[in-house]
Amino acid sequence: MPIAKADCDASGAFFGAMGASSALIFANMGAAYGTAKAAVGVAHMGVATPEKIMRGIVPVVMAGILGIYGLIVAVIISSGIRAEDYTNTGGYIHLGAGLSAGMAALAAGMAIGVVGDSCVRAYAKQEKIFVAMILMLIFAEALGLYGLIISLIMNNSATTVNAKYGALC
Repeated sequence: MPIAKADCDASGAFFGAMGASSALIFANMGAAYGTAKAAVGVAHMGVATPEKIMRGIVPVVMAGILGIYGLIVAVIISSGIRAEDYTNTGGYIHLGAGLSAGMAALAAGMAIGVVGDSCVRAYAKQEKIFVAMILMLIFAEALGLYGLIISLIMNNSATTVNAKYGALC
């Protein structure tokens, strides 16, 4: 099905840029929440058992990684936005890709923050909880990774659409 000339106006680039922005904004919101929430638990643990702080900052580090996911997706989407051959369909797909990565990282950050806060406090009292804490954090981090993977697949679709129909713009 041929693409209409109307599918090549400036709004495509707007939606693509919104996808890049959404990925970065929501992923960093998740990273910030996860870091702040888990850091409260680390501070509490530092008062009770300061010798355990280095192992206790694992949730803070894992939350920070979520921001990197958003940055990666934002850079990839931004590099695909070219005014001369960018379609609205490509922009809509990029918007979905950015929201996919951003919202998944936001959810992961919330999970990491809650799990990190409670588990770090528990780790201060009982060392045996450490392995369970790491496993819970890995599963929470995986949520953000799922969004990253889906957004990369969607980016490939947007690139294909723009390559196929962008010459008609």
